[in-house]
Amino acid sequence: MEVRNKTLGEYIIENQTAFQYSSGELSRIINSIRLAAKVVNYKVNKAGLVDIVGAAGAQNIQGEDQQKLDVYANEVFIQTLINREIVCGIASEENDDFITVQGSDNSHNNKYVVLMDPLDGSSNIDVNVSVGTIFSVYRRITPVGTPVTLEDFLQPGINQVAAGYVIYGTSTMLVYTTGHGVNGFTLNPAIGTFYLSHPKMEFPKNGNIYSINEGNYVHFPQGVKDYIKYCQLEEEERPYTSRYIGSLVSDIHRNMIKGGIYLYPTSSKAPKGKLRLLYECNPMAFIVEQAGGKASDGFTRIMELQPTELHERAPFFCGSHNMVEKAEDFMRLAKLSKY
Repeated sequence: MEVRNKTLGEYIIENQTAFQYSSGELSRIINSIRLAAKVVNYKVNKAGLVDIVGAAGAQNIQGEDQQKLDVYANEVFIQTLINREIVCGIASEENDDFITVQGSDNSHNNKYVVLMDPLDGSSNIDVNVSVGTIFSVYRRITPVGTPVTLEDFLQPGINQVAAGYVIYGTSTMLVYTTGHGVNGFTLNPAIGTFYLSHPKMEFPKNGNIYSINEGNYVHFPQGVKDYIKYCQLEEEERPYTSRYIGSLVSDIHRNMIKGGIYLYPTSSKAPKGKLRLLYECNPMAFIVEQAGGKASDGFTRIMELQPTELHERAPFFCGSHNMVEKAEDFMRLAKLSKY
């Protein structure tokens, strides 16, 4: 008799007791993200057809306004979370400010806030490259029963209770952690169900892939330049292979499976880095660490950084543990040589 993989719903129910402060909300948040991901997946997969046969201009033939997919994804995730009445606040990379969520009785009794990048790498849709959704969940800091404040969102990554991503590629996967390892679920589009396909995902301690936009080489700090040269040297297990998609979710997903390092450092063009600490770096760092990898800003553990603003940017080094440590060594040496 063939053994069927667990569905995401079954897995959530079975592992409900592993959630700290468990009273069902966190499971319902993951379920809401699962639902929104299926809706967005449908739109992403027909994006090419819409571009070819859709009505010209700002409206379709029914007179409905056409929307960019990243805006559409943002609205789907926000509305799904609001309609389920399970979060007290939402912050999105697409919105200037956070959203306060009230219950149907105008109460503020929910305990969790969600931060997200609804469609990371959306500029790649036009060329049929994988894109993704990134999400992060925190327990609120302010008292239950009061509206959320900025303080509830500006928490260091170590306070995350869950984080994950959805990758819309040749297959659609939802990968997430609640602090007990990382598991990946693949969508069966025929029946619209996610099945556990990648249990206990782990980064190899070492890898042979480095992922960075080398077109910006001249703008990088010296430590990053030195590390790139190290990756290209023909000795020991090197040179490493350079693989860079330009879609954060896709690059990290590949490196987690095959072993590698992802780097988006500071540069003379982006002196604070480019990736958002709250919407991209922290959730990915939580996943990476739970999969046995390492994530830092080149010097400091990403999840220990204290955010000061919603859309704060940070340099990001993450991936196979030993590769990230080696890159940090080059950063420290370059910093010491300046003095």
